[in-house]
Amino acid sequence: MRVLIVHAHPSPDSYNAGLLRTAREAIAASGHEVETIDLYAEGFDPVLTRERWEAIEDGARNTAGVERHAALLARAEALVFVYPTWWYSMPAMLHGWLERVWVPGVAFALPRPGETIVPKLTHIRRLVVVTTCGASWWLTRLVGAPGKAILTRGCRLLMARGCRTTYLAHYLMDSSTPESRERFRAKVAKALASL
Repeated sequence: MRVLIVHAHPSPDSYNAGLLRTAREAIAASGHEVETIDLYAEGFDPVLTRERWEAIEDGARNTAGVERHAALLARAEALVFVYPTWWYSMPAMLHGWLERVWVPGVAFALPRPGETIVPKLTHIRRLVVVTTCGASWWLTRLVGAPGKAILTRGCRLLMARGCRTTYLAHYLMDSSTPESRERFRAKVAKALASL
């Protein structure tokens, strides 16, 4: 299976970057092909400028500057997001990636009058989210877990009808211990080894 990992954390020395390494190793050890987009490391520009917004419906121009990312997304059979949850959602960098790469012609087709959009990522059969949250599970749920909802509900609707979803979160990250972080790392490795 071709697996695309999208990572969004500014520090290569972070626990989150360690989770990226764990994910990559577990997936590769299972014999899958792994490709990685590390948004901060490559200096991705997440800003949807006026010019980019005006070209959003133009399939010949809407992927300008993100062609490689669109091609990797178009090849993927599984998609893994690794990021920290900040303010109950994904980092702005990752949200900007969705706005710039998940455009008409790549993630969906624009609808005809009176209809809804048509999914174009139906080749993606597995979706995995790996995240760390400073807040507790109950507080995150009380707020509505917007990051989780965007990826596992909104984005998921553009994938294969039977796409399986896995959401892995280390809650209370701000008060975590070496033991809790290692338990979560092992949980991530086990989940991704069985993709």
